[in-house]
Amino acid sequence: MTFAAHLIRRAGKLTSPTNILQHEPAIRVCWYYRKAYPNAINQDDVSATSQHGYLFRKEPTATSTTRILKSSCRANNLDVFTVESLMGEVKGKLSRTPMRINGPLSYSVLNSGSSSSRVTLRRGFSSDAGLPPHQEIGMPSLSPTMSEGNIARWLKKEGDKVSPGDVLCEVETDKATVEMECMEEGFLAKIIHGDSAKEIKVGEVIAITVEDENDIAQFKDYKPSQPSDSKEAKVSPDPTPPTPPKKEAAEPVSSTEPKKSKVDDTPQSGSRIFASPLARKLAEDHNVSLSSINGTGPDGIIVKADIEDYLASSGKGVSASISKPKDKAAEAGINYTDLPLSQIRKVTASRLLLSKQTIPHYYLTVDTCVDKLMELRSLLNSLQEVSGGKRISVNDLVIKAAALALRKAPQCNSSWTDNYIRQYHNVNINVAVQTEHGLFVPVIRDADKKGLSKIADEVKSLAQKAKENSLKPEDYEGGTFTVSNLGGPFGIKQFCAIINPPQSGILAVGSAEKRVVPGAGPDQYKFASYMSVTLSCDHRVIDGAVGAEWLKAFKGYIENPESMLL
Repeated sequence: MTFAAHLIRRAGKLTSPTNILQHEPAIRVCWYYRKAYPNAINQDDVSATSQHGYLFRKEPTATSTTRILKSSCRANNLDVFTVESLMGEVKGKLSRTPMRINGPLSYSVLNSGSSSSRVTLRRGFSSDAGLPPHQEIGMPSLSPTMSEGNIARWLKKEGDKVSPGDVLCEVETDKATVEMECMEEGFLAKIIHGDSAKEIKVGEVIAITVEDENDIAQFKDYKPSQPSDSKEAKVSPDPTPPTPPKKEAAEPVSSTEPKKSKVDDTPQSGSRIFASPLARKLAEDHNVSLSSINGTGPDGIIVKADIEDYLASSGKGVSASISKPKDKAAEAGINYTDLPLSQIRKVTASRLLLSKQTIPHYYLTVDTCVDKLMELRSLLNSLQEVSGGKRISVNDLVIKAAALALRKAPQCNSSWTDNYIRQYHNVNINVAVQTEHGLFVPVIRDADKKGLSKIADEVKSLAQKAKENSLKPEDYEGGTFTVSNLGGPFGIKQFCAIINPPQSGILAVGSAEKRVVPGAGPDQYKFASYMSVTLSCDHRVIDGAVGAEWLKAFKGYIENPESMLL
């Protein structure tokens, strides 16, 4: 009897969002329910989102609640009829109420045995401005380096019914365009960011879904709450206005003291206003009160851009020396076009800059005779034509030779960390592919174990995906070494490539050209085709002798290509 009464008393706290935030036992009761009778509380009773720790419980019937309590009591050898006599105490208390569980415990309770979701979901409150229960879908993080993304296009429109697995929209990440799938059933009530929306931060709300189709109309003018709003609410929870400061007699100030900002004395909801020194100086110069500006910096700090935006919107303007530097090209009368930066271009620029600034590069160049390689390629392509396979390119043979050379010099198949050097046991070769969207590096996994025909098929397939901007993360992640070829497509004789971090080496392949070489006798000579290749090495990982050893093995495979088939 005592156990059942305790269970019902704790269960009553589940109906109040305030109690569930303040009383940890309520969470333990929810966990106990799932452990005691896992089949009774199914998806119809409890549904949860994995990333934000929200729980939404639909109204259970008296029969289902009795069944849960009976099962719990049987497990503890209690009288079942006692539970039925106590059902009157909780009848009507359980209602359709959204609840939010904060803290690290909510993840372990709601997500045991579940994997991470591809869509960021956040459950809304029905008491929020009178809105019905809804979900805020945030911009997902679709790659390890992604901090913001663009929406290429929406494949669903407002009012459409969505089911788990349906593609909602196409998101441009820092590396490719990825389809974002829906994780729950419902209706797409509102699209916050439409087609071609740019620079959306990860986690920022992009759409709203509801469970009931009749609730769609209520989200016509919906605007998601800003993070700064919640932070301001936490800073000033007291709704009472602050008492005005007493006026004090002005005292003469020495001219040696620094000039104080005039806007520092303006209170903002009874709390201190945080702003950068440059923002305070700019606001003082233009007689702008900081209390009328919402900060967009870290933790709501007002930054220079906030002041400039305020001045631009108010029509005051900012001097050219402060807002933007003078454009020398425009002053000189030069015609030009400013091209917008794509996500892939931004990420490529930042990663290459990081590579050149932090990785100590050095370069090794060698000339390889490719006459035997060309003869073997012609023989293999004749066999491919008969079997209906795709033609094998020189680049395919280079990828195979590079992979086999990494097996002979495994130190080059490594990456640097602050505490250790990680040496990889898989030889995954990234292949640089230039497209109109930017530079992509799809990966050929276990290239040392694959035949030339298989490598040729994968390279052509991945290159086509890159040109269509349809690569998925598994198509370009996990590489351990990179090959970049500008010789065959563009006729570049020799160049030095930039290492693709966290890798430690990249091979730059030039074009093949005929040269006159000395023959056996003093007056004899012959013609031969030579190809220049340059290995860029990270000196923290690959010493000069190790890099030379790798190039020696690579040259041996290129000049004796039959050994690659053994």
